[in-house]
Amino acid sequence: MLSNLRKFVVSHKKIPILHVNNMCCSKMRSSLQRLKPHVPLGRNYSSLPGLIGNDIKSLHSVINPPITKIRNIGIMAHIDAGKTTTTERILYYSGYTRSLGDVDDGDTVTDFMAQERERGITIQSAAVTFDWKGYRVNLIDTPGHVDFTLEVERCLRVLDGAVAVFDASAGVEAQTLTVWRQADKHKIPRICFLNKMDKTGASFKYAVESIREKLKAKPLLLQLPLGEGKAFKGVVDVVNKEKLLWNPNSDDGKDFVRNPLLEMSDPELLKETTEARNALIEQVADLDDEFADLVLGEFSENFDLLPAEKLQTAIRRVTLAQTAVPVLCGSALKNKGVQPLLDAVTVYLPSPEERNYEFLPWYKGDLCALAFKVLHDKQRGPLVFMRIYSGMIKPQLAIYNINGNCTERISRLLLPFADQHIEIPSLTAGNIALTVGLKHTATGDTIASSKSSALAAARRAETEGGKKHRRNNEAERLLLAGVEIPEPVFFCTIEPPSVAKQPDLDYALKCLQREDPSLKVKLDADSGQTVLCGMGELHIEIIHDRIKREYGLETYLGPLQVAYRETILNAVRATDTLDRTLGDKRHLVTVELEVKPVETASVMPVIEYAGSVSEDLPMASQEAIENGIHSACLQGPLLGSPVQDVAVAVHSLIIHPGTSTTMISACVSRCIQKALKKADKQVLEPLMKLEVTVTRDYLSLVLADLAQRRGTIQEIQTRQENKIITGFVPLAEIMGYSTVLRTLTSGSATFALELSNYEAMNPQDQTVLLGR
Repeated sequence: MLSNLRKFVVSHKKIPILHVNNMCCSKMRSSLQRLKPHVPLGRNYSSLPGLIGNDIKSLHSVINPPITKIRNIGIMAHIDAGKTTTTERILYYSGYTRSLGDVDDGDTVTDFMAQERERGITIQSAAVTFDWKGYRVNLIDTPGHVDFTLEVERCLRVLDGAVAVFDASAGVEAQTLTVWRQADKHKIPRICFLNKMDKTGASFKYAVESIREKLKAKPLLLQLPLGEGKAFKGVVDVVNKEKLLWNPNSDDGKDFVRNPLLEMSDPELLKETTEARNALIEQVADLDDEFADLVLGEFSENFDLLPAEKLQTAIRRVTLAQTAVPVLCGSALKNKGVQPLLDAVTVYLPSPEERNYEFLPWYKGDLCALAFKVLHDKQRGPLVFMRIYSGMIKPQLAIYNINGNCTERISRLLLPFADQHIEIPSLTAGNIALTVGLKHTATGDTIASSKSSALAAARRAETEGGKKHRRNNEAERLLLAGVEIPEPVFFCTIEPPSVAKQPDLDYALKCLQREDPSLKVKLDADSGQTVLCGMGELHIEIIHDRIKREYGLETYLGPLQVAYRETILNAVRATDTLDRTLGDKRHLVTVELEVKPVETASVMPVIEYAGSVSEDLPMASQEAIENGIHSACLQGPLLGSPVQDVAVAVHSLIIHPGTSTTMISACVSRCIQKALKKADKQVLEPLMKLEVTVTRDYLSLVLADLAQRRGTIQEIQTRQENKIITGFVPLAEIMGYSTVLRTLTSGSATFALELSNYEAMNPQDQTVLLGR
């Protein structure tokens, strides 16, 4: 049907809030019935995505644009660099919102959770789809706060390119480094946008220098600012030698003029831009051989004759090869420089075709998708965001979840527009979809069309694996690497208002865990209490708040506690015998083993077997031994914290015939606990890397406070007017630090934290802790 109806006309007046019912062509009604939106949030959207004004487009091109025209990009940055404001401006200029949202007013499209609007921070990543100059852009606004690092990691898995936003007055900050490293890990090409050029103290030169020094990246200056701070009025396009000036009287920044630089009117600026363009050409020629040949051949005499298109193509090649990063500048809040940023996204960042994923050939065009986020909607149940790598998704399609080893059916398919979702009939590779009806799919699951398709892909992977000498089991499992979930550092007990509400609390926590795998929930065996484990104070506070708002439960949190670990300092041997008769069966196990410390940090115990034990050990018994060892190492002898950095050597094992595997596990576990009690023990505490930005006046106060908190200072740098203190502080000493820092510095200082490693406590502190 879609192929017959190549074109349809949409009357602009008839679609105030995307109600696509009164179509000019009566035959369209049935297929467009599925395009109805849900729950408008009191905003006006100009028209159907891609149908700006009275454009005439085929229905198919609106829903499934050609793959070369798709861009999956993320916006990543340090907290408060202006990610959400930039996203808001992008949506406005691409014609999707009628008014400019503001983080401070709490009416932005992507920050739609109540907690985000109150705090003015992004907690969950929101996916937004829009069109720009014939390109379909799927944009994901990610959090910058360290407690939500996992949200960023999860989204980078599915992006093809990224825009890194910087505060021009601060340059590279602590969390910028973290997200940049994450993007390096996933090999994502990126563009830099120096935001807040209108801020007092903004310095283009300083910010570019910090990208070069701290991120070890090669910045390609595609723009120069016209003025800095209050004087900022526009940008110079270095590639085309044009200046872009925004109308100072315009409220929304839609009107700007693009004028070529002329010798007559701007001699100084033209000279500066020509020098910058020549430097850019030389820089790109150093990185790209094809471009170097072109420059040295035809344009060696005069770089001015080099066409802008040739330069753009070369810049795109080095961006995709990740040998350099294009740098643009502007001010999202003052509505300057956002349209050129959108043009750069379409010109320099890759389409899904240009990223090579090694698993794609295994599927031969069959469905392969990654569920990268789960949201719970009160009306529609779990909504699963999916990135489609190959194949096609339709409503009522049965899909196979490789991780969960189960088949589920998609009931509806939506196109995500932050909190607005448009229903669509199908979606092809390269797109990001929102599916309704999947009950068991969780974050990080790999989706295929059927079990047989997954097995066929596994066989292809195996034959390829044979050629490359890869480990077969890796290829068989075919899982698109999920997300590495960091270990939680904070925990506290959570109590329902009454025993009758416990099942409701369990359900709420189960839903929240599917959405956020970095939240861990466990049951304390001794007290029977539910324990929440999270990434930081803010993380646990937000979870508590969400249980109250979304599930209507007034829960009580116990005091926050730090997740300590334990280890041992010397090798110890122990033997144990377990002899039980159950019914008419005798279970007898004798085990002798040695527990010793290892040099390299490892969370799981390293298990070794003596030659005499491993020779004829059945697989089931080996699994039982390992289960026993792992369960014994979950609770150490000092604080009941997990034991790490230990190796266990099994020296002898005698098993009476007919002994059950549970008895073997129990005996091994008891023997390990005996050995751990005998050894010299040591508590390990989480050490946080801290970066504090403070003005000169308060530097000594902050340093004195950090010294009291057992902090060690690495270095103190100068960033324009401010001092940047970098150091390490034990997590136990940093609880409630934000309030103390605000008090000490009259609210002028900011800080960023991330987990560095686990460090041994000194004997005095350990004695105090155990006494508590």
